[in-house]
Amino acid sequence: MPSSYDIPDAPVVLDRREGPHGEVVLRRHGELLQIIANGCFLMDTSDGRSERLLVDAALAALDGRPAPKLLIGGLGVGFSLAHAAADPRWGAITVVERERAVVDWHLDGPLGELSARALADPRTKVVEADLLDYVRETYDTFDAMCLDIDNGPGWTVTEGNDSLYSPAGLTGCARVLTPGGVLAVWSARPSPEFEGTLGNAGFRQVRTEEVPVARGVPDVVHLAVRPAVGPG
Repeated sequence: MPSSYDIPDAPVVLDRREGPHGEVVLRRHGELLQIIANGCFLMDTSDGRSERLLVDAALAALDGRPAPKLLIGGLGVGFSLAHAAADPRWGAITVVERERAVVDWHLDGPLGELSARALADPRTKVVEADLLDYVRETYDTFDAMCLDIDNGPGWTVTEGNDSLYSPAGLTGCARVLTPGGVLAVWSARPSPEFEGTLGNAGFRQVRTEEVPVARGVPDVVHLAVRPAVGPG
């Protein structure tokens, strides 16, 4: 019987590691690189439109302030970081990634093809930490937060991530946002419930932008603004 390597177009595992939150896998499927966490497909290098929208929509929702500071939650395959670093308007870019394997795949692995230039940018800093812990503990503040650590507020990679999208978790996000700062959250599907939670947590100008797709449910970016006076 042939192995999976003999089957045309079968995914090939490039690296498999057991991390603090379970198994993470990098595999190649044809020309695509894919990240799998605990058997759940997270993302691949096929498109990146919604990840770029995540960054662009956050910048567009800001008030034109010079050199805004950006926090990206989740390094992923690097689309959001690469797109942010290609824009000279961002003053500083901090990426928080909890999986050491993902960081390594960018620094010394095949994902570096997407992110090498962005990682070498002097504005970029990578922090290896759980985003929830970082938001609770950091003294830094940011003008925009772009979060892409799950498949969406209702479809989290690990159970503990649920708290990030709760009123308490969103209040924590507001704490590290400057007044008028923007929170952008990527999701594989729209979530009216999450829009309501954002409003209940004190955010304003809550809205959702969709990425058109040929078929199926579109990826979306949930956007909200921290008021000048309010949470945080």
